[in-house]
Amino acid sequence: MRVRNRATGFTLIEMLVVVAIIAILGALVGPQILDRVGGARSETAKTQIKNIESALQLYKLDNYRYPTTDQGIEALVTKPTSSPEPRNWKKGGYMKQMPKDPWGNPFLYFYDNGEYEIISYGADGEEGGEGDGQDISSRDGASS
Repeated sequence: MRVRNRATGFTLIEMLVVVAIIAILGALVGPQILDRVGGARSETAKTQIKNIESALQLYKLDNYRYPTTDQGIEALVTKPTSSPEPRNWKKGGYMKQMPKDPWGNPFLYFYDNGEYEIISYGADGEEGGEGDGQDISSRDGASS
């Protein structure tokens, strides 16, 4: 009776085939996953803008006007001291803290003639852009 002492395992060629298959799958699926991450950040920015808008509505309800551009959306967190000072500013503010956009940049706020605009410049942090760098504005579907 002979005992076979054959080593079991994968050959180098089998390993290379598996690695090649994994690389092909990664090349096909990877970009789709990365696109979803960018889209999720854009959706998060839109949600954050809507939350800021809700706080602005409460501010206006209490103070009969929106904060000026100079006062900024920081007026939702700390009471403005510049004119016009809000008469009925809610103690504790309208938001605990001002969020940054999903790319770590502050939101921009502009107020003119009774209308406001809240903007995130997107991934590139600069005005304009396409794709993930596209600007997101409260005027793109949100009411002011």
